[in-house]
Amino acid sequence: MPLSDWEAEIAKLPADACIVGVDEVGRGPLAGDVVAAAAVLDSSDHIEGLADSKKLTAKRREVLSEQLYLRARGVALGRATAQEIDDINILEASLLAMWRAVDALGMTPDLVLVDGRQLPRWSYPSIAVIKGDSRVPQIAAASIVAKVARDRYMCEQHEQWPMYGFNAHKGYPTAAHLAALQEHGVSPLHRRSFAPVRAVIRGD
Repeated sequence: MPLSDWEAEIAKLPADACIVGVDEVGRGPLAGDVVAAAAVLDSSDHIEGLADSKKLTAKRREVLSEQLYLRARGVALGRATAQEIDDINILEASLLAMWRAVDALGMTPDLVLVDGRQLPRWSYPSIAVIKGDSRVPQIAAASIVAKVARDRYMCEQHEQWPMYGFNAHKGYPTAAHLAALQEHGVSPLHRRSFAPVRAVIRGD
């Protein structure tokens, strides 16, 4: 079976190459930051169970995230705020968060593997991998770290804005969140460029 593009590129690199996986979490919510993570695995220390974060339980994600911080060669986060999302749109904000995550690693990548179809504007050798979080271990690692970080962040925001239930839905447009928006209005955490939030602002 022929190698995929990303597998073929990895095969050309030395064993100690800096291969960075990047993924983001939080494009769909109506509130909060979009969070990206970058991860560089240690080829001599295999971490069992890395998979698309959406397919793991919250408890398993927490365990794996902790293991990644302890055992990976590098892990870093990047964010873009709700204000930045409103200013430049969610796609550009997601790419910005990815750029910040890789920059925060403090390492020069030999190859960056990014989940999805589009790449941030950087000069690193890079490949966009569709469904990379379920195909590429480095991207799976990044997806887990990003998911755990964003969920924790939204639970922290719940302490300040308990009426919205951020600890339960993490800002996604559930029926309970939409009802809370109608009842309590828009918080500073909400993304005003997203249609359900705009509708509340307009009084629709």
